[in-house]
Amino acid sequence: MAKNILIRPIITEKAQGFMDKENKYAFVVAKDANKIEIGKAIEALYGFAPVSVNTLIVPGKTRSRMRGRSVARGMKSAYKKAYVTLAEGDSINFYGEAVEAEGTAA
Repeated sequence: MAKNILIRPIITEKAQGFMDKENKYAFVVAKDANKIEIGKAIEALYGFAPVSVNTLIVPGKTRSRMRGRSVARGMKSAYKKAYVTLAEGDSINFYGEAVEAEGTAA
């Protein structure tokens, strides 16, 4: 259930700044998920109960590109974003553990 609510983390420069300064993490979530469900999904997946959950819906945008002599127009889909604030000392590692072996030559 938690994997159906949390679609993917958002890893951008702005989101990284929120992670470092305010201990906030950004996720793309299901459009029909509410704040309570998002909080429970974070707790189930990562083991931390969030302090707060803020949500917003990013509207779709029109995109156009040249295709030969004509213009192809389309839409970029709308999605729901959630900013999850964790307590002091809690953190989520999106990148996995990068362990460097000592004494090995490349």
